[in-house]
Amino acid sequence: MSTSGNGFWATARANRLASSLMIMATLAVGILMGTLISSAVHGKESSKGGDATPLQIPAPQQLSNAFSQISKQMEPSVVNINTESTVKNPHAQMRKRGKAAPGDPNGQDPQDPFGDFFDRFFGGQGGQGGQGGQGEQGGQGGPGGPDTLRERSLGSGFIVDSKGYILTNRHVIDGADRIRVHLMDEPTSVQHEAKLIGQDQETDLAVIKIDVERSLPIAKLGNSDSTNVGDWVLAIGSPFGLQQTVTAGIISAKQRNLPGGKQFQSFLQTDAAINPGNSGGPLVNMAGEVVGINTAIYTETNSYAGIGFAMPSNTVANVYNQLITGDHRVARGSIGVQFTAQDNPAIARVYGSGSGVTIAQVTPGGPAERAGLLTGDTIVSVDGKEVKNGDDLVSDVSARRPGTTAKVGYIRNGKKQEATVTIADRAKLFASNKAEDDSEDSATPKESKLGIAVRNITPAMAEKLELPAGKGVAVTDVKPGSFAEDISLSRGDVILEVNKQAVNSEEDFAKIENGLKSGQDVVMLVRPRGSTKLQGPVFLGGTLP
Repeated sequence: MSTSGNGFWATARANRLASSLMIMATLAVGILMGTLISSAVHGKESSKGGDATPLQIPAPQQLSNAFSQISKQMEPSVVNINTESTVKNPHAQMRKRGKAAPGDPNGQDPQDPFGDFFDRFFGGQGGQGGQGGQGEQGGQGGPGGPDTLRERSLGSGFIVDSKGYILTNRHVIDGADRIRVHLMDEPTSVQHEAKLIGQDQETDLAVIKIDVERSLPIAKLGNSDSTNVGDWVLAIGSPFGLQQTVTAGIISAKQRNLPGGKQFQSFLQTDAAINPGNSGGPLVNMAGEVVGINTAIYTETNSYAGIGFAMPSNTVANVYNQLITGDHRVARGSIGVQFTAQDNPAIARVYGSGSGVTIAQVTPGGPAERAGLLTGDTIVSVDGKEVKNGDDLVSDVSARRPGTTAKVGYIRNGKKQEATVTIADRAKLFASNKAEDDSEDSATPKESKLGIAVRNITPAMAEKLELPAGKGVAVTDVKPGSFAEDISLSRGDVILEVNKQAVNSEEDFAKIENGLKSGQDVVMLVRPRGSTKLQGPVFLGGTLP
């Protein structure tokens, strides 16, 4: 090949190399510019939240497994309870349930969601049809005669002792002639006859027992005081006869007292679905422990509405331990005082206590009287534990055994004092006579600016009301819309004191009320119409307009 040819190829190779270098340089510049532009844009996005950490959603399987494990653990100890009873007067039984029999004007208001709530919410004893879950009635003219009904009801319970002891609600077995229990690990055709061990009307709890030849699985009780609002819970039972039904929810509230409920019924509130047939079943926490017995629901339809109530396990354990021993009854402690149930700021201000329970009456001959406590004293502690209100006092004292002692701290005339009180049996202490109704005709009254008319107590009235002669004045009239009506004073009530001052005559009352001014707290010590000496007076008060 010639020298000129070699030169040509050399020149071509040089040109190609130069072109390649130019292309690579151009690409490099393009990449660099792109990177700079991207960085600029990213910087702008970062200023708008582009650097936020993504949210992480936990795997649902862990929660699902927890519910499943607890359900499998608890279900063998949950039982189905069937009862049968004979009702001799169908109309009376329907009135007892809060339902009016056809043509019976004495039935309670069915629109009251809390009226007779055990029967309305769970079908009660002898729940009817769909409302009670497989409840059924025999027609008139059945085995008991033409005026009887043979009823069957359904509820739940759970085993707490391997020997066959079962906890349930009293209203599930109340009045039953026959109680039968079905265990979840046996065929539905197998029913065990149960006997009633004990029942407590105040807390609506009952203990029954079945005799079996094997050791039964039991449910473990937990401490209901350790529950918190928002904690997960499961409700297990047989709603509408559907056995082994599990529902989930949370603790919605604690220490819930219901309108129309009883003094010792302070519930856990839950939104776990509870329906007729769940009554008596367990409410279980995430540790697999029973923290309550499902007892009632708030409803206007007899079905679940998102609000259920369970008796706390701590109350259940206390009642159970008494029902299985001795005379199979619950003995509750009392110190023998009466007080106004509703908190009233005016009472606290007049009697000089920020909190606590101001005594409206000391039961004659009772523990408090023997310890030196007086009307107007405000109890603030029991054995050093603070007492904020009447519920605290009743809960503490009622749980104590009669015969034991307690140190009661109280305030009298602004000074804190202490007394040792011997606890009495509440049932015996307050075994009072039937309330008497004061139906004395009133004389021409003198109306007060408080909106009431009063008259002196006659000797005959004093004897009938069990009052010392010359004590108090009787209310003969209450003006609608007045201060007296606002504080719930009624005709027939007897006023004993106004703002700590004794009222023994119309003149005493007139003198005291003449000195009252607008904006002043007014607290009256009142013996309600129809009450007895043992039932005692209450405080009524408010701020004068």
